[in-house]
Amino acid sequence: QSINIMERTLQKYGSYERFERATGGSLLTKSRIWNHVRKYMVKEGCLGEIVVHLTEDLLSRASMTVVNGRPTLTINISTAREHWLEGMLRHEIGTHYFRGFNNNSQPWCNWNGRRKHGLKPINPTEEGLASIHSVLFRKDPFLWRAALLYYTVYQASQMSFSQLFQDVGKFVKDPNTRWDYCVRAKRGWTDTSQPGCFNKDQVYLDGILRILRYRESIDFHLLTALGKISYEDVDRLKGFAVIENMRVPHFLQDHARYMEHLEKIMEVNELTDEELQDLI
Repeated sequence: QSINIMERTLQKYGSYERFERATGGSLLTKSRIWNHVRKYMVKEGCLGEIVVHLTEDLLSRASMTVVNGRPTLTINISTAREHWLEGMLRHEIGTHYFRGFNNNSQPWCNWNGRRKHGLKPINPTEEGLASIHSVLFRKDPFLWRAALLYYTVYQASQMSFSQLFQDVGKFVKDPNTRWDYCVRAKRGWTDTSQPGCFNKDQVYLDGILRILRYRESIDFHLLTALGKISYEDVDRLKGFAVIENMRVPHFLQDHARYMEHLEKIMEVNELTDEELQDLI
């Protein structure tokens, strides 16, 4: 699946670098990043709730963490492109932050509560949903990044770092981008000349495909409102949930439009329901 997605992207754009320029747009200055972030937070009604840091020293494009009790969004300015930034904000704020905020009011807000209610792990749902939201309104919502992360981890389990770096060159020519993907896949390994991988990065594509497989039966509104839960637990838990004052992002308000865009993701990546049913 991951190879098919990348090959379709390359068929259309010729190279990853062209795909990045055509669909991502130009890199943004710090002031333009601040401007976009502020506008997005106003739209979601969360201005002033999240600390924002800009950095060049981050393996991912952005991360949402809690620092000294405050939600903190760190953005990698070396990958912040004009047409991709809002998708990243939907991923980090519209998904991770809102699901975390809603989770705090639920009976499963701590480890004991999760165990008592028999909750499934939050991944691959959490990262799958966030990754769908990254590409949701793009003109060409190719699942390139999730596919390349999945592929790189699989290959890392069979290859040394230098072999992996050569191999990923089939899909990405730029050495800096390639280096970042390889470092992510090999992080935590002391001897990178041996096969071995850090496999968390496979949850993105795995989660995306599971959510698309069951998109017709998932209540996406509740999936955010109920907090950090798996899509498989929604129906079972909704009777125990606290629904008052739950927050859902603006892009989930129009259900029909949201579902249309999920169909577009299926179409552009040439995924079929038959294929997903065989796979999952």
